Amino acid sequence: MSALEVVVWGENRHEQIDQYVRDIYPEGMHEAIAGGVRHHLGAGANVTTATLEQPEHGLTEERLAATDVLTWWGHKAHGEVSDEVVDRVQRHVLDGMGLLVLHSGHFSKIFKRLMGTSCTLNWRATGDEELVWTVESSHPIAEGIPHPLRIPAQEMYGERFDIPAPDELVFISSFSGGEVFRSGCTFRRGRGKIFYFSPGDQHFPVYRNDDVLKVIANGVRWAAGERTGVAPVNTRIDSRGDWGL
Repeated sequence: MSALEVVVWGENRHEQIDQYVRDIYPEGMHEAIAGGVRHHLGAGANVTTATLEQPEHGLTEERLAATDVLTWWGHKAHGEVSDEVVDRVQRHVLDGMGLLVLHSGHFSKIFKRLMGTSCTLNWRATGDEELVWTVESSHPIAEGIPHPLRIPAQEMYGERFDIPAPDELVFISSFSGGEVFRSGCTFRRGRGKIFYFSPGDQHFPVYRNDDVLKVIANGVRWAAGERTGVAPVNTRIDSRGDWGL
């Protein structure tokens, strides 16, 4: 079996303008995530990175056609992502490319497009301890993950999270203020599998946590699918991003 082709996409904006973030991730958050996926999947994955400032955001038609799974982290520059690239990523997800959306990527153009909702949530930018509780211990994404997974400091994300009901709820998180959040959710769109995982604010070293990186690697393995090269039958998204069958 050939190795999975994985592209880790990062906005890479905070690392360029915020010394505090650069001190945590001198190589960029995208490289920290990519390193974790390489570590956990080993020879089973060929992991490369792409960033916003590259031509076509590093996501050309040829590159996406060869990609089994794309991971996405964005925050400060969602509006700078080209609609043409969003259309392209959407088309490849419908054709079977896996997609992992991380933390503030919930508000990215591509995630809102695929969800068809506002994807808004409640938040507090304080360094709360986050406890990530496994809901479905038999799910492949939860394999080998402690219950709970403890993250010493993290931005609080809380309900209500305006997304469609997930196909599978793998994790929920709790915070010191009593807030809870659906922090690990799966969806299927066309032939593509999508996993949203919320831990990962830029101001905390969350992507230095090996358990967090293992969740992401498990998600990559789960999201990989068979690429068909043809559009899914009887599935469309209209100009507003709404689903129709």
